[in-house]
Amino acid sequence: MLNGRIMGLDVGDATIGVAVSDIMGLTAQGITTVHRVGKKKDVEELKKIIAEKNVNKIVSGMPKNMSGDIGPQGEKVIKFCEYLKAETGIDIEFWDERLSTVSATRSLIEADVSRKKRKKVVDMLAAVIILQGYLDFKRI
Repeated sequence: MLNGRIMGLDVGDATIGVAVSDIMGLTAQGITTVHRVGKKKDVEELKKIIAEKNVNKIVSGMPKNMSGDIGPQGEKVIKFCEYLKAETGIDIEFWDERLSTVSATRSLIEADVSRKKRKKVVDMLAAVIILQGYLDFKRI
């Protein structure tokens, strides 16, 4: 994994949280939150980050129901990721993201981050949690 980085995504209806691994694939860093305006433009934003950060793999959070089933939100994420893969040629793996946003919000509350600031960074932090979970699992 020394020839590129892994990008982590938290794909939502309004925003996409973006994180990228270090070159060794050990740690995840938050990069940005993309405010969604349309599939084509959203993918163009991600392509810029992919090129800039030398990304060769993508991990997207997969929102599942607590029962483990993939619901309507999961279907939207799959469709978006299929389009992203078609546009970039980069393989995309899915990672169970149940509670990642809850965990991100809790971390921000514990750090005493104001509600207004939390809203701006919670999706990016959720992407970090998704990617870090994936990186830790792959290291075991």
